[in-house]
Amino acid sequence: MESNLLTNNPFAVLTFIAAPAILTNATSVLAMSTINRMLRTRDRMHELLKESADPATLNEAKFVERTNRVEEQAMLLLNALRWIYVALGAFAAASLVTLFGALFGQLGHEALIRVIIGAGLLLGFVGVAGLIGGCVNLFHATQLSLVNIREEADLIRTRREQSKNPPGIEARLDDPGIPT
Repeated sequence: MESNLLTNNPFAVLTFIAAPAILTNATSVLAMSTINRMLRTRDRMHELLKESADPATLNEAKFVERTNRVEEQAMLLLNALRWIYVALGAFAAASLVTLFGALFGQLGHEALIRVIIGAGLLLGFVGVAGLIGGCVNLFHATQLSLVNIREEADLIRTRREQSKNPPGIEARLDDPGIPT
């Protein structure tokens, strides 16, 4: 009589079911945080749209660069969501497949069990690949966000310095025709 790990060890069945379920939960949390980031990116683009009403702002090269980066960040977040949704579906399907594997394992269908285990593993690999793909896109989107944050921080510092020393004061002070 051949020993079957899935039917002889109840912990093995729990492991095969729990692992995809835990990964499904973790992937769901990642999807929710990515959706939140996507919504914040949409809000940022809406702010840029409002700023574009000022012709002076619209003509700034930095403004157009910033707008392009926010758009690219949104596209990366959308791609990340696609990958994450593939991972979610794969992990959920892997959980269901392993449940079927446990059922057929009790019924003694060896050939079917092997197919189900193979399908479960394949779905698990697809899920992990989806997580990796999503995380790579999230990393690139975060890098773009950091570039925008740094540029806006530099702009704030520049404006602050300009407000301390408004242009033209030095010229008036140096002009002998202007009384002080």
